[in-house]
Amino acid sequence: MVEKLTAAYKLWHETLRLFPKETKYSLGEKIDTLLVETIEAALTAVFLPKEQKRPFVHKAIVKLDTAKVFLYVSWELKSIDTKKYVAVSEPLAGAGQQLGGWHNQLIKQNSVPTKVGAEK
Repeated sequence: MVEKLTAAYKLWHETLRLFPKETKYSLGEKIDTLLVETIEAALTAVFLPKEQKRPFVHKAIVKLDTAKVFLYVSWELKSIDTKKYVAVSEPLAGAGQQLGGWHNQLIKQNSVPTKVGAEK
């Protein structure tokens, strides 16, 4: 998942250089910051003990989803063309699925199993 995020960031970095001035230093930099923060949160989660991972995985999901929305807006504003939008969006979608799966797994691992037929 971190590999997909870094691969997507490399594509994004190349795309940002082509952004028009009107959006490069606002929308473009915002997307850049969000993607860097996504990678940072995911990497932090990788190195933490299981019981401490979930907030960082959740943060990575929120940052990634926000970046994807802004990326879509940049495409709508014609700051990037369709080919670049698709090239960056695909690995981000894959990383998002992996983050979601990881988050769900952490929820299951941290949930307390209930005993069936337990007396009160």
